[in-house]
Formats: sequence, structure tokens, C-alpha cells
Amino acid sequence: MPQQHLDRLTPTDASFLHQEGPAAHMHVGAMLVLEGPPPSLGELLEQIRGRLHLVPRYRQKLAHGALDSGRPVWIDDPSFNLDYHVRHAALPSPGDMASLQSLTAWIYSQALDRRKPLWEMWLVEGLQDNRFALIFKNHHALIDGIAGIDLATALFDLSREPPPVRHSTGRAWKPHSEPSSAELLATSLRGAVRTEARLATALLDAVSNPERALARVREAAEGLGEIVWALLNPAPETPLNVEIGPYRRFVALTSRLEDFKQVKDAFGGTVNDVVLSVVTGALRSFLMSRGVRTSGLELRALVPVSVRTAGEHRDMGNRIVAIRGALPVYIADPLERLRYISAEMADLKESKQALGAKVIAGAQHFAPPTVLAQASRINFSTRLFNLLVTNVPGPQVPLYVLRRQLLHAYPVAFLPSGHALAIAIMSYDGEMNFGLLGDFEAVGDIDQIGQDVAAELATLVTLAREASGPSTPGTRATEAGGTRAADEATAGTAPSANGAGRAKNPTRT
Repeated sequence: MPQQHLDRLTPTDASFLHQEGPAAHMHVGAMLVLEGPPPSLGELLEQIRGRLHLVPRYRQKLAHGALDSGRPVWIDDPSFNLDYHVRHAALPSPGDMASLQSLTAWIYSQALDRRKPLWEMWLVEGLQDNRFALIFKNHHALIDGIAGIDLATALFDLSREPPPVRHSTGRAWKPHSEPSSAELLATSLRGAVRTEARLATALLDAVSNPERALARVREAAEGLGEIVWALLNPAPETPLNVEIGPYRRFVALTSRLEDFKQVKDAFGGTVNDVVLSVVTGALRSFLMSRGVRTSGLELRALVPVSVRTAGEHRDMGNRIVAIRGALPVYIADPLERLRYISAEMADLKESKQALGAKVIAGAQHFAPPTVLAQASRINFSTRLFNLLVTNVPGPQVPLYVLRRQLLHAYPVAFLPSGHALAIAIMSYDGEMNFGLLGDFEAVGDIDQIGQDVAAELATLVTLAREASGPSTPGTRATEAGGTRAADEATAGTAPSANGAGRAKNPTRT
């Protein structure tokens, strides 16, 4: 059998392993709602089995070298069992969205087993209105949000009756044998040699092109200066920044991409600015309900930004850096708040903060794993931000699995240590849907935060319509797990199959 090529984790991927703890799980994914009666577990397993060659990482696990030298590598799991990773569950009657959200929260409260490939998928039946759900759960070391869409769509089709998927070789998958300790050590040594080669190449380039090298150093220094400034100005103390436990709450929110675009068109900025504005308004209400004085208070959101190039679109692993955006909860007026955020995000684009994060990520290629582990922990112990707000662009066409249409997609983020709330947003087929993940004890009122997000969006849409002239059909922003019948009906409404309201990627800032 030919020797297995061993892929090392990138520094960013490895950092997600180092950041994980008993209460801070580093897995991400989505809760998906689909039409029709659910397929049988056997049908779903067959669908996945026929497409696993498109995502080979799903059959690989982590391996560590001698003395944990170097970053871990991905190796084939010789005992891979698809039945372990694909689970089956049923909701209790009446099978409402609240029950589905509770199941999602429970699934995300459990850590993934690092001895196996780092993913799970749940088939959930019993959802009311002739629907079912799929819940995806991947370790962040495996994939980032942008590439995660590619993994999910490997199991989905663009039409209800798709063409057959061809296997890459036509032969059944056979795992490589596990590498020996000597082979793992040799991989680490080869990695060290490649690092030395990169350093030597960079040095030769600097000698031959001193002006270009000086410009790069100057730009990198400016970027690092932005990061140092952030370290010297930590995020404020809030009820969201407390010690967390392992258990979670989850709330899904359904809204229309068209509404965000209407607000953007009326008042300027970007769709992402509108997203941050409604989140800020909801957080303002949350803090006031907790008796926190919001006068002069500005929260900090960690906003991941993809640096994945077109040529890396199908590559595994993370290609992201993070910037720190301001959430001015002291501003009561929603329009003034939106304009402030739009100006701040525009300034942030011109700053060197993202570059500084990228420089640090690049420098991690040269850092020993023990240093990397300490740096990862410092990132969160210094409280650079109050919460994670991540916006993932999804496909703007309907998707199908086993001839059943995907109706709604709700992303699920992760909670770092000391952070009790994370908000993820994903666009799909004319919708702009939120997934709110919170610590079970610290954010027991997470349902109210979801209702406040919907209310903030409705307010901005009303103002946009007043500014734009004649009224248009009412906004559709509801908490998917709400108790009101109207909310339930709106959240369960499928997007238009003809693509009305679709747009290009709205998340660029």
C-alpha cells in the first residue's frame, strides 16, 4: 500500500484545538430545515457514502508526533464507521421549532471525540408541517465557515432530480495504514525544514529587492501596531463576559435578505452594516434589561473575515483572520447607530487591523506549538472582544438533498472561554437567517435577544420604507422558535423557488 501523504494542520487550525476546553467547545455548523417527509437513515447514509470522496477530510482523524512535536497531521482513520458519525433522532410531539432548537443546543453541548474524525450529522424527524431537519457539527479545526458551505453542498444538489455523482476512482475507499511514530516525527522534521526554506527565501528576496522588503516591513509594522492598540484597549466588562459552562441554548431567527438590502439602499453602507446595527440594538436592550448603564458604552465584536482566494475555494482548513468592530450600544437612535457603524466599518477597511492579524497568522508558521498554545489562550484571556458576530455568505439558489428542498439554513457558531453569546448569520436563497448560541446559565433570556433582533430590523425597514416612498409588503423577521402562532407560520414559510429577492454576496464590508 502506498505511503499516506500527511497534511499538517495550519497554524490557525491548530489554534482552535489549543483554545478548546471542557466548557469551550470549538465546533461549528448549521441547523437545516427541509421540506417533505424525512428520508430513512439508510437512504441518507447511502447518499453520504456516495459523496464522501468529495470531502476526504471527513474520513480522517488527528495524529500527533513524538513529544507532540510540530502541529498535528491528518491521517486516514482505519476504523472509520459512517454509522457512528450520522445520528438519528425524533422530536417529541408537537415537533415545533422550539423543540428543534433545544435539540440543537443539546448536540452543541457535547464535545467531539478527538480520537475520531471531527464531525457529526443528525437526521431529525418529527418536525411539524411535514418537514425534517439536518444538524451539521464540525470542529473548527476541520473547516471554516466559508469552506463549510462547500462541504455542506457536497451533499446537496442544485435540482430536485440531479445527475448521478461519479466516484473519483470507481473503487471502494480503503484507508492507508496508520503512520508509525518515526513517520510522524519525520513529517515534523520535514515541516521544520520547509520553515527554514521559507525563511531563507524571504531573506534572499529581501536582499535582492530591499525597497519592496522595506515597504512590506513598514506595512506589517502598521498592522501590528493596530493589534497592539487593541491589546491595550480591552473590551468592556459585561454580563456576556463571564465564566461559561458546557451547556448551551440556541435560538434561530428567519428574515429576508431583501429587507436588509432595502435598509442599505435607503441609508447607505452595506448589508453587513445593517446586520451589525440590528445586533447592536438588540444588545442595547439586553444590557438595559440587566440593569447595565449603556451611556458611553461601546461593545467590541470579533468579526471573522475570509482571506480564502479563488484558487483555495475547495481547500480544507481555515483561511480567516479576525477584525474587531465597534458596537455602539450607547446610541439609542437606530438610524444614528447605523450611520455610526457604517462609518466605523469603512474606516476599519482602511486600517491595518486585518493585515496585522494576517501577519500574526503568518508568523505562527514559525512558532513552536507550545508558544502557539499560549498565544491562543492569551487571545481570549485578555478579552479583546465581547462576543463573536460572524456573517457567512450562502448560495442564493435552492438546494436539494434526496429530492427534498432545503427551506431554511441557520448557522451555529462557538463560544470561546469567557464569552456567553455568539451570533452567526447566513444568507440562503433570499433569506438572511440568524443563529444565536448562548451559555445555558449566563444567557437564560436568549429568546428575548432574538425577539429584539427581529424588532430592530422591523424598525429599520419601516424607516427605510418611509424614506423610500410607497410602502412595500411587510417585513418578515421572526424568531423561528417563538411561541406565537404567527411567528411559527412565518418562520416555516419557504423562500420563493423562482429566486425572488436573491442577491450577490451581501456580506462584504
